[in-house]
Amino acid sequence: MNILLWHVHGSWTTAFVHGTHRYLLPVTPDRGPDGLGRARTWDWPQSAVELTPDQLRAAQVDVVILQRPHEAALVTEWLGRDVPAIYLEHNAPGTDGAGTGGVPETRHPMADAGVPIVHVTHFNRLFWDSGPARTVVIEHGIPDPGHRYTGEIERAAVVVNDPVRRGRWTGTDLLPQLAAAAPLDVFGMRTDRLQITGVRTFDLPQAGLHEALAARRCYVHPIRWTSLGLSLLEAMHLGVPVVALATTEVYRAVPPGAGVISTDPAELAAAARRYLDDPDLAAAHGAAARQAALDRYGLKRFLDEWDALLEEVAG
Repeated sequence: MNILLWHVHGSWTTAFVHGTHRYLLPVTPDRGPDGLGRARTWDWPQSAVELTPDQLRAAQVDVVILQRPHEAALVTEWLGRDVPAIYLEHNAPGTDGAGTGGVPETRHPMADAGVPIVHVTHFNRLFWDSGPARTVVIEHGIPDPGHRYTGEIERAAVVVNDPVRRGRWTGTDLLPQLAAAAPLDVFGMRTDRLQITGVRTFDLPQAGLHEALAARRCYVHPIRWTSLGLSLLEAMHLGVPVVALATTEVYRAVPPGAGVISTDPAELAAAARRYLDDPDLAAAHGAAARQAALDRYGLKRFLDEWDALLEEVAG
């Protein structure tokens, strides 16, 4: 089928476009947020096709996946007709400014829109007030990058965009304590604004990021409040042991023996130091992390669940 969706979340879309359908991605002359087209830093198959708004009006569209509330108006404007729709919610309430009320009373902006809402974690569905809308959970799936772990660099990796602006949301205030125990390499956009002893910063394309994560001894996930970070799942697929705050959906993603999760930053700092000091332990826990990620967040299960819902909605 022909599926219209906007390039909003690169890592999620990378997994989604590996299915068997044709994926229509709006592109505008400025390649702004409503017309990014195909990804430039991810490897997407040729079935992911760029179309301008004028081309979309004449195109066959079987179903649209909305990811931001204003996209419903774009469908009306650009297509000039109704199309079966699904709303995909990537975020936990409060992380993107959407919705009204305070957690856990946040009303989803599409609660009364009459379309199914798909959440990427059970935690997100639990905390959003989706009103009368039908809700479905389709957990993440990751294209397997392979077991690349070497752990040869005796440092811990962190992946976060805009750590200074996002502050406590992403646990930026915890980095000095963590870095005092285990030196950190922080990857992501605008990480160069960090000025913390023991912290180095990098902004790499996706392919380079995978290689860099696999070379670090462990992965640290200090996120207080967000959806389940795909960087965490990617690190696990690579075979990297994880040290993570036990918040949101992390407890479900990281089973015993695959890493250390805790709400005590001191425990996390000690765990990161332990992995740096014991490469054999790090490798063993990393292998367990990879198996756990393959079992729960494999690509086939993800695509199969989406296919079932798409066929139902598109009729």
